[in-house]
Amino acid sequence: MKDALTALLQQTLQQLVNEGTLESIEGVSPQIDHTRDPSHGDLATNLAMVLAKRAGMPPRDLAAKLVAALPANEIIAKTEVAGPGFINFTLSQASHTQGITRILDAGSDYGRRPCDPDKKVQVEFVSANPTGPLHVGHGRGAAIGDSICRLLAATGWSVQREFYYNDAGQQIANLALSVQARAHGLTPDDTGWPEDGYQGEYIIDLANAFVAKDAVSAADREITASGNTDNLEDIRDFAVAWLRREQDADLQAFAVKFDEYFLESSLYANDAVERTVERLVASGHTYEQDDALWLRSSDFGDDKDRVMRKREGGYTYFVPDVAYHLNKWERGYKRVINEQGADHHSTITRVRAGLQGLDVGIPEGWPEYVLHQMVTVMRDGAEVKLSKRAGSYVTLRDLIDWVGRDATRFFLAARAATSQLTFDIDLALSQSNENPVYYIQYAHARVASVKRKALEIDAQWTPATGLEHLATLKESEELALALILTKYPEVVASAAERLEPHDIANFLRDVAAHFHSFYNAHKMLDPAQPDMSTARLALAEATRIVIASGLDLLGVSAPESM
Repeated sequence: MKDALTALLQQTLQQLVNEGTLESIEGVSPQIDHTRDPSHGDLATNLAMVLAKRAGMPPRDLAAKLVAALPANEIIAKTEVAGPGFINFTLSQASHTQGITRILDAGSDYGRRPCDPDKKVQVEFVSANPTGPLHVGHGRGAAIGDSICRLLAATGWSVQREFYYNDAGQQIANLALSVQARAHGLTPDDTGWPEDGYQGEYIIDLANAFVAKDAVSAADREITASGNTDNLEDIRDFAVAWLRREQDADLQAFAVKFDEYFLESSLYANDAVERTVERLVASGHTYEQDDALWLRSSDFGDDKDRVMRKREGGYTYFVPDVAYHLNKWERGYKRVINEQGADHHSTITRVRAGLQGLDVGIPEGWPEYVLHQMVTVMRDGAEVKLSKRAGSYVTLRDLIDWVGRDATRFFLAARAATSQLTFDIDLALSQSNENPVYYIQYAHARVASVKRKALEIDAQWTPATGLEHLATLKESEELALALILTKYPEVVASAAERLEPHDIANFLRDVAAHFHSFYNAHKMLDPAQPDMSTARLALAEATRIVIASGLDLLGVSAPESM
């Protein structure tokens, strides 16, 4: 509808040029927005305020001329000038309801574009260290990251999902020592327990599995425990594989799949880290000082230079990240998005500086980042901090077990990533209008119920039949619902562009609210009024299609009954 109104305004502007009111409309593109208050109409433009200076007249006067010059059309029912020069448009009944036909014709493809194989994007998310179960922060990253992937795919991108395993470094060494200590019968209270050892009950399970010589499938290889508790390397390999399997199981329960699992250790095994450092040295963006190797990251926007190779040997943590992202670039991903926790904020500038310093054509601002804030879990009015299995944090599996996958995914993705999130277990379990995921799914289930009842009344009553009788839809609740459904493609495109899946959650809440208002205000099916009943059935089916599609973008199911 915005496109149709834009075309009308373009014709109007040309008419004002012909009349001499405007000398030129070069570079003018009318901005049209939905009104927040229905009493102000359906759509509005600030075009008169933008062009007032060019026309040499007050905005309200120019707005009046624009209104007077509008071509005859069947789109607009009423036009009025408001405030300092806004033009508000109330759409015709046909304009409200014609979107229903488009929705039913497109079905599940409504608001989506076909995949363009030339539009490649890689999204890296979760990327948890294989040192323990996935915690709620990883869960939020999984929900947001997977929803971003779904949004990008819905808007034509060819998406590759990647998980980066930090399976090298001191944390992995601490994991191996912790498992070894448990295998020897030590507890965190005993002398000899590793200083930075992991204390969750999963370490006991892991140690028992190792001693029992259990086989663990890891990626494309099979790792079998030797049971030798003195072989720390064997323990480390087994522990990483065992925890990778556990994390994979949690992600499967969360309906999150990856196309690629990339191991940090591979960057060392094939000398990629060393080659990356050599390229930075050769490019002239490094220097030696105090027996350490430094990156001139201040040349690329960092507040100071950064150490790459420490005095005592070994690389700082951002260096393998530079090597990893160079690998992404060399794999042909000109667009890369990293969804990570807010604690990664400090690494963004130095990783980008390292990539710029390679002088291989990587543009500024590559890769893109979406950083999510922390999650606080509440139950019975108190914060939940501990998990029996993990020891010191609530796990993703805890949330799934408590409230189910749908509520977990919705709640973790339904707020802006930049906002801290309070996950209220009691709210997620409630079957009330205050629980947004229940409220939205209930709207979908209600439509399914209406369709079943329609067939019981008359087998000829179908949504398709109702398309012939859309002119009977005249109630304010009907028109408001029909109009908001037409916004869906615009919402999807905007959410994908801004990488903000919470916009979809907010939109779905609005759609559900409009549908429930419509459902509660009017009789859906009346044998005495078959034309109106089938038209309402068509409107309900359009609602169901949009809700199901939006929930799918969040990885949430659309139940037929509740």
